[in-house]
Amino acid sequence: MKSKKGLTLTITLGTLALFLSGCVQTTKAGKPYGFVYEYLAKPGQNVMEWLSQLFGNNYGWAIIGLTVIVRLVLLPMMINQQRKSTYQQEKMSAVRPQMEKIQARQKAATTQEEKAAISNELMQLYRDNGISMTGGIGCLPLLIQLPIFSALYYAIRYSPELSKATFMGISLGKSSLILAILAFLSYLAQGYLSMIGLPEEQKKTMRLMLIMSPVMILFVSMSAPAGLGLYFFVGGLFACLQTLIINFFRPRIRREVEAELKKHPIKTPTPTQPKPVSATESKLSHPRPQNNAGRGRNAGKQQRHHK
Repeated sequence: MKSKKGLTLTITLGTLALFLSGCVQTTKAGKPYGFVYEYLAKPGQNVMEWLSQLFGNNYGWAIIGLTVIVRLVLLPMMINQQRKSTYQQEKMSAVRPQMEKIQARQKAATTQEEKAAISNELMQLYRDNGISMTGGIGCLPLLIQLPIFSALYYAIRYSPELSKATFMGISLGKSSLILAILAFLSYLAQGYLSMIGLPEEQKKTMRLMLIMSPVMILFVSMSAPAGLGLYFFVGGLFACLQTLIINFFRPRIRREVEAELKKHPIKTPTPTQPKPVSATESKLSHPRPQNNAGRGRNAGKQQRHHK
């Protein structure tokens, strides 16, 4: 389930990198224009200027303030989604013995018909026990943040005040390896926290995607202005807080799953068998080879007869 979340984050960040690569056009004089600039960059500049005034004309603290506001607005939604994902993880752990038996039979299957039948059986196991293939994970919080990423990126790039501003000695208008690494480490820590209390088998399947997501964060932060890297870093800290909240409630979620399983025990689907192939179908699929030797003898007789 977590691997789907990591995949969603990776795809979203990849989309973001492509989106930020060239949506705002400029005139020959270098003046920006276009839909993204008018409706995202300019409002983003106004918001950042307003926030900077609240923080003593400090654009770094303004970015941190914007991140906190966005994350607080999204926090209930993200905690709710992560709670659903955790609930699905616990149910998946409960059906793991049956799932492993079906997977072992699938590996031992020798024909495509057998593999397809056992695959349907695995899907039936998920359906009968109310396990979602998406794991309760949605990409709505990430999609909501895409316009904010874009507004912040272009506001920094095309605002003279923002592009020349510094924070803790770091120029917000230029890429910063330090902030990129901090953003990477914050999301790596969030991935580590999300694996606490999980079975070792689940941890093995999660590790690859939990590394890929921070790597994508690192890639985007290194190629973007430091202001965006600061946004990712503070957002990663909020993600750690969000994961700690879910870990605190995990024992309660586990008890809820156990109570549900007592009322509705795990349903194991009846093993399905592939449709047997009849003798007629076997003959049709494997036609009897013709006797080439007999054909050769008949051809020789016909040649002698014509002579």
